Amino acid sequence: PRAGVSGFGWSGTNAHILLEGHEPADGTSEDGGPNGRQRPVGSALPVPVSLAEERADAVPLPASQEGKLSTRVTRILPLSAKSEEALRELAERYLDWVDEGVGKASAMGGAHEALLADMAWTAGVGRSHFDHRAGVVFRDAASLRERLRALVSPEQGPPTESRPGAGRKIAFAYTGQAGQWPGMGAGLYASEPVVRAVLDRCDEVLRGERDASLLDVMFGRPAAAGDLDDPQWKQPAIYALECALAALWSSLGIRPDVVLGHSLGEIAAAHTAGVFDLEDGLRLAAARGELVGALPGEGAMGAVFAPATHVAEALDEHNAACRGVGLCIAADNGAHQVISGPAAEVAAILERLEAAGIRVARLRKSPAYHSAMIEPALDDLEEALSRVAFAPPSLPFISNLTGRTVGSGEALNAAYWRRQMRAPVAFRACVETLAGLGVDAVVEIGPHAVLGSITTLAWPASAGTPEPPVALSSLKRPGRNVSATEAEDAFFAAVAGAYEAGLPLRFDGLFAGESRRRISLPGYPFRRDRHWIDAPRRRRSSADHPLLGSRHESASGEISFDTELFPSDPAWLADHRVFDRVVAPGALHGAMAASACTVEDPGPVVVEDFQMQSALVFPETGDADGSGEEGRRLQLLLDGTGDGGGRRVRILSRGAPDEEWTLHAEGRVSTNSGSHLPAAGGSLDPARLKSNLAPVDLAPYYRAKAEVGIDLGPSFRTL
Repeated sequence: PRAGVSGFGWSGTNAHILLEGHEPADGTSEDGGPNGRQRPVGSALPVPVSLAEERADAVPLPASQEGKLSTRVTRILPLSAKSEEALRELAERYLDWVDEGVGKASAMGGAHEALLADMAWTAGVGRSHFDHRAGVVFRDAASLRERLRALVSPEQGPPTESRPGAGRKIAFAYTGQAGQWPGMGAGLYASEPVVRAVLDRCDEVLRGERDASLLDVMFGRPAAAGDLDDPQWKQPAIYALECALAALWSSLGIRPDVVLGHSLGEIAAAHTAGVFDLEDGLRLAAARGELVGALPGEGAMGAVFAPATHVAEALDEHNAACRGVGLCIAADNGAHQVISGPAAEVAAILERLEAAGIRVARLRKSPAYHSAMIEPALDDLEEALSRVAFAPPSLPFISNLTGRTVGSGEALNAAYWRRQMRAPVAFRACVETLAGLGVDAVVEIGPHAVLGSITTLAWPASAGTPEPPVALSSLKRPGRNVSATEAEDAFFAAVAGAYEAGLPLRFDGLFAGESRRRISLPGYPFRRDRHWIDAPRRRRSSADHPLLGSRHESASGEISFDTELFPSDPAWLADHRVFDRVVAPGALHGAMAASACTVEDPGPVVVEDFQMQSALVFPETGDADGSGEEGRRLQLLLDGTGDGGGRRVRILSRGAPDEEWTLHAEGRVSTNSGSHLPAAGGSLDPARLKSNLAPVDLAPYYRAKAEVGIDLGPSFRTL
C-alpha cells in the first residue's frame, strides 16, 4: 500500500511525502485499531550480546551460554515527551493499549509476556527520547497498569523536571565492605549474559586456586565452602560483583568519566580504569581478604556521626589511656567518621560517645580495616602483588589516600595498595574532587546503597560548585526497609532513574541474548495549536461621535450615547495595563463626560463632582493579535436640561447581554457658565517656569511604575 501526504504552507510551499507499507512476514493482515494500533508485524530480531568493553581483556562469552539464561522477569517501559502534560497523556494512551492488547492475547489463549517485552523493546529502541521522562519498571500487566495509573494520577503524576543527558559527567563509585548479602547479584546472573560472563570467569579463577566455588558462597548455595562474611570470600565476591555491574552498565551505554572507590571498592575502580585486568584484580582482592582473615585478634569498626576533629580528639583521649594498639579513624566520610581497632575498645568508645548524645553505629562483622591491627599483613600483600602488571589509569581515578585525582607521575603499584590497605579513606576529600570536576551523576557500583547518601551529605556547599549529583544505586540488600521484590528489581529501578535523569542509555542492552520484534505502539500526543489569522474585533462604525458612539434621545429629555470598547480598539487602550490587565484610564471617562456636554451645547465645559466608582477592567481573554477578545458595551447617560446647576452624567458598561450594568463614573457637567471658569490670565513665560526646574531621567520613573504593577505603553508616556 502507498499513500501520499501533502502539507500546504501559508506561503504556498507544498511538502509531499510518499509512504509505502509492507507485507507482514507471517502473512497475517494488519489489524488497525484505535490510535493506529496494530498487531505485531515483522520478523523477530536477535539482540547481540556485548560487554561493551573496548579493551583487549574483555571477557569472552561462552558459546553455550544463551541456553542457560533464564527469561527476564523485570522490564522497563521508557516514556518521554516535550512537556509534563504530554507525558501524562502518553501514559494514558499506553494504559489503554495495555488493556486492549492483553485482553486480545488472553481471549486468543496466548501469553502476553512476549507482547509486553516487545512493547518495552520498541519503546526503547524505536522512539525518540525527549527531556520529560518516566521509566516505568514492571513485571507483568498488573504492575504495568498500576505504575501507568500512578503517572496519569494528578496527585502523583510524571516527574516535573528531567534534565537532559548531553554534557553530563558520570562517576562510578565502588562501595567497600559491610554491604554484602547472600544472593547478591543472583538475579542478574540468571538473566544477564554480561554479568554471567564476568562472574563465571572470576569463579573459574578462584576454583583453580582454592578448589571451591566463589559463586556458591556469593549466592548462599548449600554446597558453599565458606561464609560470605568471611573476609577471604567477602572481598573477592564484592570485587567480582562490582566488575560485573560495571560491565553491565557499560553494555547499556553508561560509562564513567571518572572512577573512585571506598576502601575495597577501589580495586574494582582500578580495574575499570585499566590499571590491571580482571584476573589480577581478583587475585589482589582474594589475597587481601585471606591476609585479613588470618590476622590475630578480634577487630571491629563503628560509625560516629560527628565532625572528624571531634572524633579525633575523642580517640586521642582514649588512646592516651589504653595500653593496646589503640583506635584510629579508618574513613572520613564527611557527615560521619568510621573508627577501627580492637573490638573491645571500639565497643567502649562507642558506648561513651553515645552516652554523650552522639549518634553511633557498629558495623556488622567487620575486621579492623585501616588500623594498626592490619599492619602484620602488609608485607605479605606487597609480596603477593609483585607479579601483577600495573598500568597507568586510562581515565581520571580519584585516590582514597589523597582524595585527589591520580597524576601522571603517580603509580598504582604494589606499594600503593600496601598503603591503601592501612591508610584512612579520605572519602570526604574525594567527594570535594568530584564537585570540582563538575560531576553531576554518580552510579554506585556495589551490593547495597551506601555511597549515594554519603556523597550527597558530603557534597560541598561553597559558591561555584554544582548541585549534589543524581545518585543511582545498582543493587539493594533486602531487609527491613527493602522488600524482596524491590531488591530483585533494584538494578532496573536504577536504570529507570538513569533514564529519567537523562543519561545516554542504550536500551538494546536490556534485551541481550533475546529475539524481539518491533510492534505498533501508541503515537506521540502532539500538541496542536491553531494558526488561523482571525481578524480582531472592532467597534461598530458609527456616523455619530467617534468617542461616544451613537446618540439616542428619550421622551423625557435624557440623552444616551452607546459604543463598544475592546482591549485593542481604540489601539491605545492596550498601552494602559495594571497588574497585566487592560484597564480603561480615568481620563477616558472624564473626556467622554466633557465631550457629551459639548455635543449638546458647544462652548467651554466645566466637569465637577466627578467620582470614579469602579474601574473598567477587560477580561484576560483573546490572542496577541486581538482575535477572540471580549469587549464591553459602554453607555453614557446625560440627564435633561438641568436647573442651572449643570447636568448629571453617568458612565456604565457591561459584557454579555444578560450581565448587569456596572457604574464606573458619575458627576455633573455644564457649559456657558463663566462663573465656573478660571479668570483669563496673561501669557505664560516658559523660560521663567523652567528656570527653577532640573531635568530628570524618565526611564527610572516608568520602571518604578512597572514595579508596582502599572505598565504604561508609548501612548501613556507623555512626559
